[in-house]
Amino acid sequence: MPAMRSATARTVATRQPPKGVKAGKGAYLFEMASVNSVMGGPDYSTAKGSLVEGERFMMGLMRMPKGTGAAPHSHPNEQWVYIIEGDLAFEVDGVKGLARPGSLLYFPPNAVHGTRASRERDVVFLTGKDLSHGLWGIPVDANSKRAKTKPRAKAKAARKR
Repeated sequence: MPAMRSATARTVATRQPPKGVKAGKGAYLFEMASVNSVMGGPDYSTAKGSLVEGERFMMGLMRMPKGTGAAPHSHPNEQWVYIIEGDLAFEVDGVKGLARPGSLLYFPPNAVHGTRASRERDVVFLTGKDLSHGLWGIPVDANSKRAKTKPRAKAKAARKR
């Protein structure tokens, strides 16, 4: 299976993550609901929403449909996720939890993490990352396309390799 993982890494690397609307030079206020529409991670996540970039940081307002999520993945840049609506189950480096509205999640650089929206309602969240490595991460499992299942523990993903 390592070859499949490498192939996925190459696929993600050859496609360019979307750029957000650029801030600065007179652009200081953004109506996030109508700025643009980008996929948060098309090879591993169902999150979609608006993205704005500054000089060193990007912010996105994303929606993840109920019962869907982001399969285990990682990226070299750290990420913050603030839950606005809905409940989001998460796993970060084997630690599981549930983030509710008003919760702030932190995903350290290179940490394997995955999420899943509850079956009752969509999750809306504000997310931020530094611009060092773009928006998209790399899925742990090469077969994870638009994850619709609960995130798997690292041990399970490792056994499949």
